Amino acid sequence: MIREIVKIDRDLCNGCGDCIPNCHEGALQMIDGKATLVSELMCDGLGACLGHCPVGAITVEKREAPPYSEVAVIDEILKNGGKNVLIAHLKHLKEHNETVFLKEGVKYLRELEGSLDFNLAEVVHEVHNMKIGGSTPPQVAPVKPQFGNLKVAEGHGGGGCPGSREMSFAAEQAAPAAGEIDAPSELRQWPVQMHLINPGAGYFQGADVVIAADCVAFTLGNFHSKYLKGKSLAIACPKLDHGLDVYLNKLVALIDQSQINTLHVVVMEVPCCGGLSQMALQAISIANRKIPVKQTVVGIRGDILSEIWL
Repeated sequence: MIREIVKIDRDLCNGCGDCIPNCHEGALQMIDGKATLVSELMCDGLGACLGHCPVGAITVEKREAPPYSEVAVIDEILKNGGKNVLIAHLKHLKEHNETVFLKEGVKYLRELEGSLDFNLAEVVHEVHNMKIGGSTPPQVAPVKPQFGNLKVAEGHGGGGCPGSREMSFAAEQAAPAAGEIDAPSELRQWPVQMHLINPGAGYFQGADVVIAADCVAFTLGNFHSKYLKGKSLAIACPKLDHGLDVYLNKLVALIDQSQINTLHVVVMEVPCCGGLSQMALQAISIANRKIPVKQTVVGIRGDILSEIWL
């Protein structure tokens, strides 16, 4: 499929670091005094960093992109990046809980160990012993924001908005203690907004996915227990959101690259919500794989008006 990916001209880059905090996915880091895309896996191609480069060193290129390959990324880093970029990439995978890709990358590096011009054991040791949350890269001030009980570690993986940092916390879910009336959240990952999700994230691989209109969770009292439990989530508003073509591309990537199992579209009864269902059907028509798509329509008083397979 065609993907949009950030491209950095290292000859033009002056190392100011202005772009780092404006990468929603935390995919940019300062390496050897230059802004560097440490992982295409984490780049959503939205270009939020573009307007913050004073010398025009950052562009977004549109090109045919095969399904994500950790081996291909390692080869590219070894060819053009070097040891420091490799360490940053592996740390980035660990920071975002991409353990499958991390293990695949380290395994491949061990196969190449005899031809490497650096000590692989040192690289593995540094990545293995990193503090979760990452180390603060040069020229980037550490951040310690808190959102209720959710604490974001200092450094935040080299930049980016802490509120859009990818996290998987399915294993942390727990049933409420006896006597409590609050129902537990069934949310298994972060972020959830469609512009911010990364289709290549581990928690989307082979998953059952719910794409819900923004208003659904506020209207449907049992949304977590009945519709979200055991599933990965994306939310969107087809009326108010901009860049809906990005949404379409991400849905196709979820189907073809992440090979999601099913797609459940949950929308409100209002006419504008129909755009979300149409987008899902359009993605199915474009994608190479065909998967079941279910639609649930919720009334504005929280009742279920219809539930059908599209």
